[in-house]
Amino acid sequence: MLMNHKTNCWWQPDAGRFKYWVVWCVALMELGLCDGLYSQTQQLPPGESHWLYHPRISPARSDIHKARFPVVDIHTHFWVKGKHDPELLDAYVQMMDRNNISLCVSLDGTLGGRLDAHRKFLFEKYSSRFLIFANLDFQGKGSVDDPATWDCNQPFFVRDTVENLRIHAKDGTISGLKFFKDFGLRYKDPGGTLLKIDDERWDPIWSICGELEIPVIMHVADPSAFFLPADERNERKRELENHPEWSFASPEFPSRSMLHEARNRVIAKHPRTIFIGAHLANDGEDLEQLAGWLDQFSNLYVEIASRINELGRQPYTSKAFFEKYQDRILFGTDGPWPEARLRYYWRFLETYDEYFPYSEKVPPPQGDWNIYGIRLDDSILRKIYYENASKLIPGVAERIRPLIK
Repeated sequence: MLMNHKTNCWWQPDAGRFKYWVVWCVALMELGLCDGLYSQTQQLPPGESHWLYHPRISPARSDIHKARFPVVDIHTHFWVKGKHDPELLDAYVQMMDRNNISLCVSLDGTLGGRLDAHRKFLFEKYSSRFLIFANLDFQGKGSVDDPATWDCNQPFFVRDTVENLRIHAKDGTISGLKFFKDFGLRYKDPGGTLLKIDDERWDPIWSICGELEIPVIMHVADPSAFFLPADERNERKRELENHPEWSFASPEFPSRSMLHEARNRVIAKHPRTIFIGAHLANDGEDLEQLAGWLDQFSNLYVEIASRINELGRQPYTSKAFFEKYQDRILFGTDGPWPEARLRYYWRFLETYDEYFPYSEKVPPPQGDWNIYGIRLDDSILRKIYYENASKLIPGVAERIRPLIK
């Protein structure tokens, strides 16, 4: 085998023919393209090969494995994500211990449905580690294609909801009420029109929660990208392609601002009821607007589940927001998640680490970027991790008090 130094090719005769092997290594090394060539060989979806590149910056990395103070995670789903698997529950409690998570609030206690089973699943073995928020089954046993048959459109729905909330709040089964985003985006009246969040028919539900002093956590709308066309200009295009059911850009849906305004009218109308905006009230992208809502409504609080992706790419604004509204922010994750995901929360809240992932997944699931830590003072961390939840959610204070040093 011989080398042609003019062409950088190897050649050798074979059965009367020449075979050529082009040697690219030297040229590619000189041009700095080896990383690019390597990335093209990996098995990622089209357009995703950039996630195989390794940034050349080397920021300091904190070795943090658990939260600095006891944590109350007010946003978890042990039916939706756990399906009442006892082995998963045991493993997650062990993970809670490793990460200093003292208490989780599961939002999966469906009234008239699996509430009793959910209570037994969580409380039978770990009554000191879990609380439950109720939620409502709007469809019930009705036909999915016929909203007129859904429970929410029957005369008994609001009456039974109020009575069940009263019973289960007083017997200690539930500590709050959860509304999912389908309220405003999926649930319909008998004629097929989307139910309105601020319809006065729901007033008795908001009122009983205020009377019972149990908070209402509401997931209203979604990130702004979900209300825009999933085209090349949409920063979460890949996410929407993976989950087309999360796209609400169609005219059949109300706008994001309409949903927020309807929710805000409910909050204003029921000042005795505590409302917690799930996922930063779905406005973590615009903290100035969110601050305006918090200033306007003294009964509104927010939690951070699945939103460090939004907070961590605006660290200066986020830090100022947390400092100003430290009494109005609660901790949540939307778990149960893998342990690696939890530790990104600790890094975000407790360190000044730079340019690190917000998720263990590659590519990341909620936007193609990294985040930066905001290193909150200890007094603020305590409020977000457990003090604010202790003041708002029945059952937290007595469970967390023995753990506070």
